[in-house]
Amino acid sequence: MQQENKTESGKNWHDKYYMMLLLIPLLLLAFSLVYLYNFYQVNDKNIMYKDVSLTGGTAVTIYEKINIDDLESSLSDKLEEMNIREVYDLVTKEQKAVIIETKTKGNEAKQILEEYLGYELVAGENSDFEFTGSTLSENFYKQLLISILFAFVFMAIVVFILFRTIVPSSAVILSAFADIVMTLALVNILGMKMSSAGIVAFLMLIGYSVDTDILLTTRVLKRQEGSLNERIFGAFKTGLTMTLTSLLAIIFALFVVKSFSIVLTQIFTILAIGLGFDIFNTWITNVSILKWYMEKKTQ
Repeated sequence: MQQENKTESGKNWHDKYYMMLLLIPLLLLAFSLVYLYNFYQVNDKNIMYKDVSLTGGTAVTIYEKINIDDLESSLSDKLEEMNIREVYDLVTKEQKAVIIETKTKGNEAKQILEEYLGYELVAGENSDFEFTGSTLSENFYKQLLISILFAFVFMAIVVFILFRTIVPSSAVILSAFADIVMTLALVNILGMKMSSAGIVAFLMLIGYSVDTDILLTTRVLKRQEGSLNERIFGAFKTGLTMTLTSLLAIIFALFVVKSFSIVLTQIFTILAIGLGFDIFNTWITNVSILKWYMEKKTQ
């Protein structure tokens, strides 16, 4: 009896304050949009920081032990927009390689590094070089952004076909949109330089974002058994279990791959941030809009 009273009290509290709770994600979304707009104006009409795979430049992998602090202090004024990453063994923590990214052209970057290291860099033996032209990188960047836009539009079309009502469908789309915008804003705040793999992670995030929203909306609109609160709470238990399972798996994988795969590290980091925001947006934003819609519908 005491447990039932606590549950009922929680439901009554949510019935009273759910529209006020909606203000929290809306304010966070507004902040994210304003931040991204300012970021776009300041950073040469870009919505994210880009690494050499998207701006063009040289990536050098050196398979020798190097003091990265000394390297950075010595070459930061010689290599344009230099970024250094360390690859090490997961168990022993022993350094295995150093990756240097710079906008400096390949031959010039090679010469500068050889002068600092005091030995020749031979591709395929003690190093690897990768050069990407700026025009090719810019075209690739635009194509990736277009692919995300198309994926989002087609997702929205499918959601409208599935539910055929404006408010619930819009709530699903708004939640997915908020997940992407908030994640992008936080990634920029953290100063993460986006690679092509990072943009692909945002493409994956669209799919992760809508699954729990569709679960929630289906339970609320198409099931008749139980009260509105009971249907929402049932969807909450199932959806939160799904999201937390994925999130824990991604966090575990992130700790495993961060020592040897920069690409996977960026993908898992973006997905982890996005799933965190998805919990917030699904179970506050979407729930609040759906609850308001259902209550208005029954009046």
